[in-house]
Amino acid sequence: MREPYSAVKIYLNELIRPILVALLIVITLVITSAGAARASSRLWLAPRPTNVDVSQRPGNESEETVAVNPTNPKNIVIVTNVDHPAAGLFEGVSFDGGATWTTKLIGDNDNLGDACCDPSLSFDRYGNLFMTYLYNVELEVPIALSTDGGLHFNLIANIAKPPKQSSSASGERGLFRFVDQPTITAGVGEVWMVFNGGGPIVATGAKVSGLGKVGGFITPEVVPGTNNCTYGDVSIGPRGQVMQVCSLTESGQGGGKLFVNVDPDGLGPAGFGSRVFVAETHVGGFDFIPAQPDRSVDAEPGLAWDRTGGPHNGRVYLVYTLEQPNESNNMDIYVRFSDNDGATWSSPARVNDDHTKNSQFLPKISLDPTSGNLAVVWYDSREDLGTGGSGDTDGVPNDDAQFWGAFSTDGGQTFTANTQISAGTSNSHDSGNAIDYGDYTGLSFYGGIAHPAWADNSNSTGNNPDGTLHGLDIYTAAVVAP
Repeated sequence: MREPYSAVKIYLNELIRPILVALLIVITLVITSAGAARASSRLWLAPRPTNVDVSQRPGNESEETVAVNPTNPKNIVIVTNVDHPAAGLFEGVSFDGGATWTTKLIGDNDNLGDACCDPSLSFDRYGNLFMTYLYNVELEVPIALSTDGGLHFNLIANIAKPPKQSSSASGERGLFRFVDQPTITAGVGEVWMVFNGGGPIVATGAKVSGLGKVGGFITPEVVPGTNNCTYGDVSIGPRGQVMQVCSLTESGQGGGKLFVNVDPDGLGPAGFGSRVFVAETHVGGFDFIPAQPDRSVDAEPGLAWDRTGGPHNGRVYLVYTLEQPNESNNMDIYVRFSDNDGATWSSPARVNDDHTKNSQFLPKISLDPTSGNLAVVWYDSREDLGTGGSGDTDGVPNDDAQFWGAFSTDGGQTFTANTQISAGTSNSHDSGNAIDYGDYTGLSFYGGIAHPAWADNSNSTGNNPDGTLHGLDIYTAAVVAP
């Protein structure tokens, strides 16, 4: 009788043992995951979003801006540079959340003039879409308006840089030589635009009272203490106050400093106050890195002001790039915030979560007005160790890039685990584009969905007419927040 019992026992052991082992593995994973979730706010498992090649044009498109219409969040507009010498900007308009696009050239000596480059877009709560850009020749900065979701634009202003002071004081010699990098934003019944006036930052604004109802722009104001301060941004606070940020660079490759100025009453009589120092970046105005070897990068500071009426109402956020140590190409993305209109700032929160010394660069920040949550996106070379694999196109470390992003749901104190947004890996030098990926990227966050726009030559979608690792097309994706 002992032999049958032993056989049954062996059979049961062989049957139960793998079940017990599997059960122990599941229990261990649950405990580990729970502990990790308690220990880190970065836990976020996101599927890679579907990439869409918006432009699908021969040649290069770069320096993209994107805006989502709050009166119809399915309406998304993207405008970018094109690399041919004639006038024009590429525009894409979507009315289905970015799945399909109607595209054309604008500013090709049409009613918008001879557009050169550096476009910037902003929708307001009425559905007005404001756009600014640079002309090919004229030393004025145009402002255009669309009231039909980006299908048609009309010029509403040409902003002239301030006249050169006749005194020719030593601190003013050489100023106002040209105009550069205009940025526009709208909100709280106002629209504001800033640009570099060939030396200092220049600002102007106008009252907005409804769809198509835009007042005259105020006399352009030179923002105090901003001579040779550039590559900035502008944002409007909940009381109509206005903040601009810019980078004061010590040299092309040397370190830079970030300063902000605030106009406490917007279109009121106060004007912009003195500059306030925020942070060192160690990123010069022309800081060359392997992934951007022709154009170089800057710290690319950006602003987002909470006007939601929520728990962080009035908090203004600042994103920027920090290189540490200087000239190491180890660039990371950081966010600070201020609860007192920029008078003081929080400690920096690092956004990228990699453990490499590779470059993260050209960040963009956007705040969801329906929740107060933040999205940040950037180019990222973390996967390019020069050892092959999906993040390396040529065996050279740190010269390829993907596009990554993260979110914050606690007022910018912490950020989620990073997610790779781009399906492929790009190499800007291979594009032959003189400005590589350009000076900036695009991002608009609304209704829990972030809509980034970036330059990409991976041809991951298979419909870039230039093929793989040649001309840059403009890509986008709908990234659902946690």
